[in-house]
Amino acid sequence: MEPISEIAGRIYRESCGRVLATLIRQFGDIDFAEDILQDALTKALEVWPQRGVPDNTAAWLYTTARNRGIDRIRRRRNFRDKEEAVKQHWDYSGRSQAMDPSHLGEDDIFPDDQLRLIFTACHPALNTEARVALTLKTLAGLTTREIARAFVVPEATMAQRLVRAKKKIRVAKIPYEVPEVVRHPERLDSVLTVVYLIFNEGYSATEGEALIRQELCGEAIRLGRLLVSLVPDSAETKGLTAMMLLHDSRREARVSPAGELVVLEEQDRALWDREAIAEGVRLLDEAMARRQPGPFQIQAAISAVHCQAATAASTDWTEIALLYHELARWVPTSVVLLNEAVAIGMADGADAGLERLRALQLGGRLKGLDTYYLLHAARADLERRAGAAGAKASYERALELVQNDAERRYLERRLAEIEPKP
Repeated sequence: MEPISEIAGRIYRESCGRVLATLIRQFGDIDFAEDILQDALTKALEVWPQRGVPDNTAAWLYTTARNRGIDRIRRRRNFRDKEEAVKQHWDYSGRSQAMDPSHLGEDDIFPDDQLRLIFTACHPALNTEARVALTLKTLAGLTTREIARAFVVPEATMAQRLVRAKKKIRVAKIPYEVPEVVRHPERLDSVLTVVYLIFNEGYSATEGEALIRQELCGEAIRLGRLLVSLVPDSAETKGLTAMMLLHDSRREARVSPAGELVVLEEQDRALWDREAIAEGVRLLDEAMARRQPGPFQIQAAISAVHCQAATAASTDWTEIALLYHELARWVPTSVVLLNEAVAIGMADGADAGLERLRALQLGGRLKGLDTYYLLHAARADLERRAGAAGAKASYERALELVQNDAERRYLERRLAEIEPKP
């Protein structure tokens, strides 16, 4: 039987975004909401072993945290002022349906509160990095260390940035609301980036045993669908949601029953989710019909080429390489250029991919990727395919840097395949 502590941790990861977003809106203070939610989790660890895990765990955490928040407010000296604000949501004279967990289903915990939180964190008053980091912390439940790693800064530095962002929201009284449609453009790009990064962390977890954090993937896709309904004229919103659906459609085939990473060319395509593929392709077609090109649509198109290929051998890698070349015009980052080199290696042969990789490195266009394990893993794969001597060293360097256990085991298997047998 799964230990209560592990059950509580899993439920917290799966539910914290929804519950926390609602608590933040209702109490108007991020730190306060985080504290009372932690109190609720502590209470769960005390109560659940005796009483059992409740059927509706998200509602239990929400109700317990909310009641804890009310108790704290009551004990404050300025209780009367705070009471008036809180009474807008709750009636102390009796339990309303909102306070009664028997009337509070999983979907009744204000599902659009997460969008409110994203739009709040993506307010123009905050710089782009603060917007993204704060939302990853509060909505996705990523640790400060994971966010610091994503931004390549020390953990202490990121902690201070998060504190300043929360303070700015509180002092500036930035409202927790989804702004009117006319004001969406000033925030929408940041909102899409946040949803994309939430999905990214779920699709390939930075660290830990599991390759996939499905609760993050599912939440990002849900938010993408909400954004499509909220801003139906945005081609990039549809492009992002299409990309996430197409990527996620391969989830069941990406990991073996033993928890091992299965790369694209080795996946059992019968396990791919055809309904998700159909929805993703439909959204991509709708986005492209608007003739408003953008990077998320290009990434969705790349994934669509993979998903629509009957076999790995029939994949149109030339088309994928061209799409990556176009993506690099929009997002000329080192990671995109690295992916383009890999696609060239698949389309024109491993030697061509290695040549492109060397040219990028000589030109300084892969600057900053020395500690990025996927650079060394990609080079190792190209060298292995080309029969080059450097594959062993590249695999070893990738293994020094990788944090996820499933990816580490895959690299170890590849390294073992090329090492001479005793």
